[in-house]
Amino acid sequence: QVHLAESGGGSVQAGGSLRLSCAAPGYDFDTYIMAWFRQKPGEEREGVAIISTTGQFTDYINSVKGRFTISRDSNNNMVYLQMNSLKPEDTAMYYCAAGFRFVWPLRETDFANWGQGTQVTVSS
Repeated sequence: QVHLAESGGGSVQAGGSLRLSCAAPGYDFDTYIMAWFRQKPGEEREGVAIISTTGQFTDYINSVKGRFTISRDSNNNMVYLQMNSLKPEDTAMYYCAAGFRFVWPLRETDFANWGQGTQVTVSS
């Protein structure tokens, strides 16, 4: 079990940037596949990005490719989502998740550990 805590959300104008952070304290951080999901108002939660245990492999949904970057810092047990060129359609609650399977497209059922979420609001 790993406890996750997201931060870094906020309100920005279209074209702006935010960096979301996810703290994952625990001695076995390097064994977890990490991912970011988001849930837009009135919609189901969707997988946004995934990163392998070493950080060597990543994948993204098409709508964020070239704008978002997922990364991890094993020294500090942190995962990040750098979001650039934000659009109003990126408005959502963003969740960090930890699991053991690198599967694309992302499935909620592959991740047993979740944070509480951080809200991102992009205005036009």
